[in-house]
Amino acid sequence: MTPGRASAREVIALVADDFVRLPHEERPSAPDGPLGWPGYDAARARAAERTGESESVVCGTATVGGVRAVLIAFEFGFLGGSLGERTGDLLVAAYTYAREHRLPVVPLVATGGSRMQEGMLALTQLQRVARQSALTREAGLPQVAVLRDPTTGGGWATLGAGADVVLALPGAQVGFAGSRVRPPDADPAAYTAEAQVAVGAADAVVPAAELRDVLGLWLRLLTDGVPPTARVCAPAPGPPTPADHRPDAPAPSDASGARTAPAVAAPEDGSGAGGEGGSGAGGDGGSGAGGDPEAGGVVVGAPVPDALGEAGLPATGWAAVQRARSAGRPRAGAYLDAYFTRRLPISGDRCGGVDPDGMLCGFGVHQGRTVAYAAQTGAATRPAGYRTAVRLIRLAERFGIPVLTLVDTPGAANDAEAERQGAGAAIAELFGVVAAARTPITTLVIGEGGSGGALALAAPGRTWATPDSYFSVIAPESAAAILKRPPAEAEATADQLRIRPQDLAELGVIRATNAR
Repeated sequence: MTPGRASAREVIALVADDFVRLPHEERPSAPDGPLGWPGYDAARARAAERTGESESVVCGTATVGGVRAVLIAFEFGFLGGSLGERTGDLLVAAYTYAREHRLPVVPLVATGGSRMQEGMLALTQLQRVARQSALTREAGLPQVAVLRDPTTGGGWATLGAGADVVLALPGAQVGFAGSRVRPPDADPAAYTAEAQVAVGAADAVVPAAELRDVLGLWLRLLTDGVPPTARVCAPAPGPPTPADHRPDAPAPSDASGARTAPAVAAPEDGSGAGGEGGSGAGGDGGSGAGGDPEAGGVVVGAPVPDALGEAGLPATGWAAVQRARSAGRPRAGAYLDAYFTRRLPISGDRCGGVDPDGMLCGFGVHQGRTVAYAAQTGAATRPAGYRTAVRLIRLAERFGIPVLTLVDTPGAANDAEAERQGAGAAIAELFGVVAAARTPITTLVIGEGGSGGALALAAPGRTWATPDSYFSVIAPESAAAILKRPPAEAEATADQLRIRPQDLAELGVIRATNAR
């Protein structure tokens, strides 16, 4: 039997080191169910004999990759994995147990939807499941779904698509409409795991042989944060003023009340602006969100990455632009590879869009702890990229995980399709999420900082810049054109805009340059 159509017990064995079924008392049932559907009792009896299960889900606890979790495994062989009243009871009990014991939830979904023999009473189980998922989300507990073949109907629309991270087995049939209720001319390729990843509804297709390792890493990453019941969530610091960057200014307080070193512009010799890594925020690269990572309840900010590109600060504004636009400059991928020992991406905005060429988002391990990341790639960022970053920050916030953002874009995508996809609304949403974030965000500008499309990803008061970067209200060429200057004056305009990293530090736009 292939893993996509494996039984509940087989898929549990595929991902788990052990399994202990949760105890549960079945509710009494009228003959042939609540509707008196002829033959329903006989159908359930045959399903039980064939599968060895008493219902369409098997719920219990297991260790996956070293993390204890609640597993919800659907048995498709039991009436197509359909949801009825007893199924709903089992699901409610599983989610309740997860919250009581603070365990993540892993639905291993294979279902055709609601059980027609129980009518509307079966359909309303989706409301019960949705409430349990919402309560678990509010409790700050991760939900990582695995989509098997098939995942359709209400099971996809609740346990599947409603999870924080959605993985799928290759070739699995995934869609709200099952194969027997679609239009006759519907493209079957649209109802696959691969298609759901392509439109941002699922995060990754994972081969069965890799599922245990990938699922285990996801659980370790998402359970590494500070639980909301113990979390200290100080508001993000406000934007710095120019006085904050004078060498004689008093050191600002961080979120915990501790003092950090004053952030000043890096010296022209490129020796950095204070501390290891030249972060300008203390010897460890500057966490800014409170003291020792082991301190109870404090979400400590992500350290600023080391600059990977050319050392030394640019002499002119135009030189800064040329360095930032250089094809040989390190991009987001290089920074993420250097920063994380392991990382896993999330994909998609859950609104039908992806931006793999413009925004990289996910979670990784840095110095033994989880950090979330949202990184622009140097291309124009599309609306789906901004919305994926919003999704990433909200997940990190819920799980008490710090965020690292890397700014590098000439600006937001400005074509007609971007407008039809809601560019303005997507950027506005990201500005708001960053401004109100209840987890610390650390920003490093690694290349082009093109106007509002770049600024939306930058944390107010917690932004640094590498020597081969710039940040500008507008591209120098565009500014010259608006001012009706000849193209040759774009270079002089770049100087007037004061866009070099050291200019930005002096103006108070960034904390410091991250020169080596």
